[in-house]
Amino acid sequence: MKQSTIDVKPNDAAVSHLIEYLIITGVLMLLIVITLPVVPNVLIERPTEQLSSYAFTDIANGISTRIVDMYAMSGSTGTYSRQEISEAYIESKFNLPDLVANRDYYVKVSGSESTQNITVFRGNIRSVVSIAGIGTTRHVTTPYDEGIPGHSVTKIIYDTRP
Repeated sequence: MKQSTIDVKPNDAAVSHLIEYLIITGVLMLLIVITLPVVPNVLIERPTEQLSSYAFTDIANGISTRIVDMYAMSGSTGTYSRQEISEAYIESKFNLPDLVANRDYYVKVSGSESTQNITVFRGNIRSVVSIAGIGTTRHVTTPYDEGIPGHSVTKIIYDTRP
């Protein structure tokens, strides 16, 4: 009877595959750990800030348009249709979005006698739109220095009554 011999050779292939998988997994885990803190800023915060900036510009332009329309109705010298207006009261109510990108914002009208701006802001995001050329003849203000919240009742009043 012939005695069987078992030739045992070291099987390096299994160990090599295991080490390869461990190295690849380690490199991928390192990439995930590096990129994970960056993802919210790139995919969520930056697009939200851009959307807010565009929305703030639209809101400021809408308010500026309403103020200029009010100015056009009242006239630059207090006359309307060639008749002198001694007492005038015009009130315009309009809606603004309650939230922009699911966050609060504020509206402020400010400036000097010659230049007036509408500022819509939240934190470090700010949009400034000038009132289209009426700042020298009509002075427009908001009742609060810190700005009016976007979700408040918004109205423009032109009042020449004593």
